[in-house]
Amino acid sequence: MANQDGNSYDYVIVGSGAAGSVLSKRLTEEPGTTVCTLECGPPDRHPFIHIPAGFIKMLFNPTYTWQFQTEPGPGTNGRRIPTTQGRTLGGSSSINGMIYNRGQREDFDHWAQRGNRGWGYVDILPYFKRGERRVGVGDDRIHGRGGSLPVTDNDFIHPVNEAFIEGAAELGIPRCEDYNSGDNQAGVGYFQRLINRGFRHSAARVFLHPARATGRLDVRTDARAAKILFDGTKAIGVEYIDDRDRTTRRRVFARREVIVSAGTANTARLLQVSGVGPAWLLGELGVPVIADLPVGENFRDHYSARIVARVKNVRTMNEMSHGLGLMGQIARWTMGKPSILATSPSIVHWFWKTEDTMRQPDIQGVFSPASYKQGFVGLLDDYPGMTCGVWQHRPESIGYVRARSTDVFEDPIIQPNYLKDPMDQRVLVRGMRLARALLHTKTLSHFFDRDELPGPDAQSDDEWLDYARQYGSTSYHLIGTARMGPASDKTAVVSDELKVHGLQNLRVVDASIMPNMPSANTYSSTMMIAEKASDMIRGRAPLPPVEGVAA
Repeated sequence: MANQDGNSYDYVIVGSGAAGSVLSKRLTEEPGTTVCTLECGPPDRHPFIHIPAGFIKMLFNPTYTWQFQTEPGPGTNGRRIPTTQGRTLGGSSSINGMIYNRGQREDFDHWAQRGNRGWGYVDILPYFKRGERRVGVGDDRIHGRGGSLPVTDNDFIHPVNEAFIEGAAELGIPRCEDYNSGDNQAGVGYFQRLINRGFRHSAARVFLHPARATGRLDVRTDARAAKILFDGTKAIGVEYIDDRDRTTRRRVFARREVIVSAGTANTARLLQVSGVGPAWLLGELGVPVIADLPVGENFRDHYSARIVARVKNVRTMNEMSHGLGLMGQIARWTMGKPSILATSPSIVHWFWKTEDTMRQPDIQGVFSPASYKQGFVGLLDDYPGMTCGVWQHRPESIGYVRARSTDVFEDPIIQPNYLKDPMDQRVLVRGMRLARALLHTKTLSHFFDRDELPGPDAQSDDEWLDYARQYGSTSYHLIGTARMGPASDKTAVVSDELKVHGLQNLRVVDASIMPNMPSANTYSSTMMIAEKASDMIRGRAPLPPVEGVAA
């Protein structure tokens, strides 16, 4: 391979996803500061990236995605689970479900209790707010109004959604107007989403592209990171391969820091092939050890199961997505009216408890007047359908991500160990039972035709668990492979300043640093992490706590 040494910048960022885009914006706000951001994928020009409904087409497009798969395991009946991640400007924010979901106060207070100073709820709330531009009703102590990221309310009102929400009250689940309040997540209602005026607002659109206008940001697409360059224990740059010819190697150098924001799977793999990881693994890979750290361990993901029912007496999104129905929806979208083209795949949320004694929900549910073949996102059913999905907030099952080899074109080993822990099995079974009960309420009965997946034969706990193992899937919420914690924590990779333990000029800033799974989708928390990290990197004092929000 040809080698070409390149230019030097103040900062080199690997990855242009949620974290990389935010960092690119914030770091280039400093006059005279230069940043180079490397993205393995192509530019985000494909129109299906920007039309919200286009996610179905993009999710399986290998040009714009990493088509990762998990290893088989007993929790999935020996199946490999597609674990797609974004591979374009914006990363997964360019292909995800566009849900804005922060989680519970306790999530972040627990991070702080593990020895991570400055990561409690009152500490991180200002960073959630800084990037947000809440469009709609919300407590201004909790929500931001002056940021760049539009957070909007659902405008696609469907009678099945309304009946589902009303029916939940029959089971004692109240309507929740703002699940992002921090203190009161429990209930049912419409998701807040990152769609505005009919278009997806990815991290690249909101943060990365505006930063390029400063002239201080060099974004290199088709740049596959091969390894981090070190001078002893000091990170000095990144070597990457031009993904267009898969031959040319180039180097970029960092005068101040190298920041890895490649996503939970790729961050682990890149660190490992660069000499940062478990010594035993690096020995198997033939990589000299620079830092013996548990990179790739503590891996977690949300494992979800979807309950599908056939619908009667109304048209669902299944019928609206083809033929004359689709033409009508396209017409509505072009006129700026609510349509399925500008809708997130999950429209209604429900957060609830599997034990009455719990103070906060331990499961998250989603609902839409649509259904996918065999319960998987990708291809809509031919019949009118609705889907009620569910997953456990904080799974106990722990897996790992490990490089297979030093070949940068070989996908890493991803083993989540779904449903390995008995607690995860119990919680998911209870969640699925509740999902079916929500589909069987009196209010929804006008639209409920019959159970499809699983069929009515699923009754016992063992039958429900078998269904989850056979049809369950990832929620694409990968976290934890570069865990944040003090140096005394033998499971930790980075400090509470996100600096890699024992090394200089190297930070990790993405979902891989999360010590534990938040009770939410991970996208908004990842952006918050990057907002906070940008102040640390620039040597700025933390944002002050929000007045009126108690510790």
